[in-house]
Amino acid sequence: MAVPETRDELLAAIEKTFVQLERDLDRVPLGTVRDPVLDGHAKDTKMSPSDLVAYLIGWNQQVLIWHQRRSAGLPDEFPAAGIKWNQLGALAQRFYSEHETESWDYLREELRDAKASIIELINGYEDDELYGEPWYGKWTMGRMISFNTSSPYVNARSRIRAWLRTGQ
Repeated sequence: MAVPETRDELLAAIEKTFVQLERDLDRVPLGTVRDPVLDGHAKDTKMSPSDLVAYLIGWNQQVLIWHQRRSAGLPDEFPAAGIKWNQLGALAQRFYSEHETESWDYLREELRDAKASIIELINGYEDDELYGEPWYGKWTMGRMISFNTSSPYVNARSRIRAWLRTGQ
């Protein structure tokens, strides 16, 4: 899929990849949602399908936090409070643990809600605000949103599909 360069392309990419991901998550057997069957986001770790969904929720919510902080005039905290870019494995672990007691259905609904909030956020911006100038480092706002929504949806989908092909 091409990298989005407009609001409409970003919205389309998020919708398309999310629908595809949802279809694949629908195929995960309920008895395996907490089994550590997938390679984790930190080296030499394993995660469950539930952890993978928690990771996606975490990043979607992180995008919303970035925007809330900027709107409130607060300093940026990239990628997250207390985390540096070279500590993304620790951030993934944080996301997993934040959602470790939630049911599969609740996680799925929380992911849908986070995605809906991202869509609402995007709809509040024009193309020039999303793609007209760097927002963080060299990256535009639209690209930062894409990095943490549609791109991870594609990655998650490939992980789930590869695992499902093994017959669990």
